[in-house]
Amino acid sequence: MAEDGGAGAKRHAPATVRNRDVIAAVLADWLPPAGLVLEVASGSGEHAVHFAAGFPGLQWQPSDPDPTALTSIAAWRAEAGLANIAPPLLLDAAAPLWPVNAADALLCVNMVHISPWAATRGLLAGAARVLPQGAPLILYGPYLESDVETAPSNLAFDRSLKERNPDWGLRDLGAVKAAAAEAGLAFAERRAMPANNLMLLFHRR
Repeated sequence: MAEDGGAGAKRHAPATVRNRDVIAAVLADWLPPAGLVLEVASGSGEHAVHFAAGFPGLQWQPSDPDPTALTSIAAWRAEAGLANIAPPLLLDAAAPLWPVNAADALLCVNMVHISPWAATRGLLAGAARVLPQGAPLILYGPYLESDVETAPSNLAFDRSLKERNPDWGLRDLGAVKAAAAEAGLAFAERRAMPANNLMLLFHRR
């Protein structure tokens, strides 16, 4: 189904237009010059198409656990006609087995807070399985930090997420770092982004 998505199947996430260029600027520093980038939780597919166009030396593999999202990703991919973006894969970050055995980088945008904690732990474990030593895992989204005052808008966002699903919510960065270390990933860098978001870089140990 995912490969047959037509233009009418495209979904649009307004935030992608606002954040895609600032994310790409950091990716230019953190991604390898060549290889396969696995994007987990690609959502609408707009980021995947934008980044595949911006990094023609990389092969882009989008994925998502939601069949509707896969259809949207496929529609955006078909419209873009880029040779370096693969058909989307059904991938649940929390699953013990993924449909990808190896990647040179892993990117996950805005999933950690809109999913159960088990999905984050699964993402970290999966990154440790598929990435070679030294390869990057890159996360983007809002986080709570013990030594940084949380913006009121992020606190309100956290409350709204928990109202929608008690298993969702902004994660404590210290807890994410600890879970990453347990999985075999070393924290490397934190960059502050617009709208009170962060980009986080981990390397496979």
